[in-house]
Amino acid sequence: MWALGRPAADWRRRDLARRVAVVAQREEPVFPLRVRDAVRLGRYPHVGAFRPFSAGDDAVVESALVRVDAVHLANRWIQALSGGEWQRVRIARALAQEPKILVLDEPTANLDVAHEMELFELAARLARADGLAALVVTHHVNLAARYADRLVVLHRGCVAAEGSAASVIRREVLEPVFGWPVEITGWHGTPQFFPLTRGEAAL
Repeated sequence: MWALGRPAADWRRRDLARRVAVVAQREEPVFPLRVRDAVRLGRYPHVGAFRPFSAGDDAVVESALVRVDAVHLANRWIQALSGGEWQRVRIARALAQEPKILVLDEPTANLDVAHEMELFELAARLARADGLAALVVTHHVNLAARYADRLVVLHRGCVAAEGSAASVIRREVLEPVFGWPVEITGWHGTPQFFPLTRGEAAL
């Protein structure tokens, strides 16, 4: 794995954490925290274990809360959050690291449609407005096609296709990957796929 032109193994962990932030697929709160304190944890690559938080650190935390529309949650306990709210707080914590690269691993897992859309729109906005390189790992191929600048389809650990949505969302690419017949359609110029029944595929 490479990060910013260097093998990840060559980076000191603290230096890498200042540049790459990861929001894992699953994370259960270990101990009670209020939202603002949970987001402050993202400052530790910069603060270290012993230096107190500065006004500048607190400003970064507040900015992260603003960017994910979670300011109103700042004083809530994280255990009281909904799934979508918790995901936004985790992304805010990652943004508090002030990274150059943001990695989101299945960020919409177990979320309803509204929260799925909110998170994809948030990732796209952060990438385009804030200049972050955002890597989103997802099974929602149609949503990825609508929001991503570049798609990479993996199959059994190998790259099956990569490039624009138009070059990736094709039957000859997706049917072998999914092992199921699909049809390709479009939505405002973006290709989308939907699975066929076996009866439909036989027509």
